[in-house]
Amino acid sequence: MSFLPSNLLPSPASPEWMNKGDNAWQLTAATLVGLQTVPGLIILYGGAVKKKWAVNSAFMAFYAFACVLICWVGWGYRMSFGDKLVPFWGTANVALDQAYLLEPAFAGKFPAATMVYFQFVFAAITLVLIAGALLGRMNFYAWMLFVPLWLTFSYTFVAFSIWYPDGFLAKAGLIDYSGGYVIHLSSGVAGFTAAYWVGPRLTKDRERFPPNNILLMMAGAGLLWMGWTGFNGGDPYVVSVDASLAVLNTHVCTAASLLTWLILDVAVFGKASIIGAVQGMITGLVCITPAAGVVQGWAAIIMGIFSGSIPWFTMMVVHKKSELLQKVDDTMAVLHTHAIAGSLGGIMAGLFASPKLNRLFYGYPIDVDSNYVGLFYGLHMGEVRKGFRQMGIQLVGIVFVLVFNVIVTSVICLVVQLIVPLRMSDEDMEIGDEAAHGEEAYAIWGQGEKLENSRYGSSVYNDVELAAPKRTGQVEMT
Repeated sequence: MSFLPSNLLPSPASPEWMNKGDNAWQLTAATLVGLQTVPGLIILYGGAVKKKWAVNSAFMAFYAFACVLICWVGWGYRMSFGDKLVPFWGTANVALDQAYLLEPAFAGKFPAATMVYFQFVFAAITLVLIAGALLGRMNFYAWMLFVPLWLTFSYTFVAFSIWYPDGFLAKAGLIDYSGGYVIHLSSGVAGFTAAYWVGPRLTKDRERFPPNNILLMMAGAGLLWMGWTGFNGGDPYVVSVDASLAVLNTHVCTAASLLTWLILDVAVFGKASIIGAVQGMITGLVCITPAAGVVQGWAAIIMGIFSGSIPWFTMMVVHKKSELLQKVDDTMAVLHTHAIAGSLGGIMAGLFASPKLNRLFYGYPIDVDSNYVGLFYGLHMGEVRKGFRQMGIQLVGIVFVLVFNVIVTSVICLVVQLIVPLRMSDEDMEIGDEAAHGEEAYAIWGQGEKLENSRYGSSVYNDVELAAPKRTGQVEMT
C-alpha cells in the first residue's frame, strides 16, 4: 500500500476495514440528531407550553436524553442490535468494552462505538417525543421510571424486529428507511396510550394553553428541521448518492407539507398560524422518514402534500368530533403528528419505493432479484404481486407496532402507578414548575394572557390566569 498517501494508510487507530469518510459523516449525522433533542426539543417544548410548565416540559426531555444513554450502553443497544435471542429481540449485554466497541459495527465501515452513538440518539428522541403527549401534568418521578422501562421493553423490541438484519420484519422486507415505524409510529401510539393512563391536564389548561414564547418554539423547530439532515442522511451508513437523495427528499417533503398545512389554515381559519406551520413541518419530516432514500423527488412532493393535509384533517376535524380522541389529553398532538404521519409515510413508501433506489440503499447487486418494489412500480413493471406484497408488509408493520405499543405501554403505566402516582395532584398542577421543581422559567412574565386594554391586547402580561375566550382562528398546540 506504499502508493497510498500517508493519511490513508491503515494503522491501529484507523484499521483497514474502516472508511474514514463514512465514520466522520456517521458521527456528524448522529450529533445532528442529538441536537434535535438537546437543545432542539427542549426549547421547542419549553416555548410551546404555558409559562408555568416551561421548566417541567424542558426537563422531561433533558432527563430522558441522559437516562436513555446510560440504559443504552448498559443493555439497550445489544437488545436492539446484538446477538439474536428470539426473532424479535436481541440478547441483553453491555456496550462498554473496547473489545466490542472498537470492532466493526453490524453494518457500515465504521466501529461499533460509532453505531452505538448513532443509534442512541434515535432511541433518545423517541422517548422525548412520547413526553410531548404528557406535558402539563405527569408526575416527574413517574416519568423517571417510565423512560428506562419503555426503552427496555418496547423500543428494543421494535428496533430489533424492524432494523436489525435478523429481525423478523426486516427479513420479511419491511421498508423503514429511518424510523417512521420504529420512532414515530411507536412514539405516537405510546404517547397517546400513556396520556390515556396518566389522565388529562386541568380543565382550564386544556381550554387555554398558550405558548409562553413562540420565537423560542420556532428556534427549537428550526433545530428539529435542520437536524433531520442527519436523521435521514445517516441511515445508509455510508457517504453515498442515496444519502444525498435522502437529505434532499427530506427537505422537499417538509417544505411541501408546511405550505399545505399553511394553505389549509388560511382557507379554513382565515389566518396564517406559525404554530400550524410548525405542525405541518413536523408531519412532513415524519412522513418522509420511512421512505427518504427509496423514493424519487416527485414522490417526496406528493408525500408532503398528503402529510400536510391528512394529519391536518385528523387533528382539526376528526379529533374535534371523536369522543375518544377528546377524552385523551395528547398535549402536543403526537398521535396526529407522529403516529398518523408515520403510518402515512410507511404506506406511501409501499406505493412509491423505487426498485433501483432500494438496491442502492440495501446494497443488492444488479443481478440479484429484489422484493423491494413499490406498488406503483410493480404495476408499471408487470410485477404486481411484488407490489402488493410490499404494501401488505407495510400494513402488517403498522398493525404490529400499534398493537404492541398499546399493550406494552399500558402495562408499563400500570406498573409505574403501583409505585408512584402517574399524575400530579390538582393542587400542584395549579402551580406547575414551582411545585414540581422549585424553579420557574421566568421571574416576571405571566401565563401568556394579555391585558385587554387595547383592540389587539397589550404586550404587557398579567401574572394572574384569566378565563379569556379563544379568538376566532387562534391555534394552540392542542
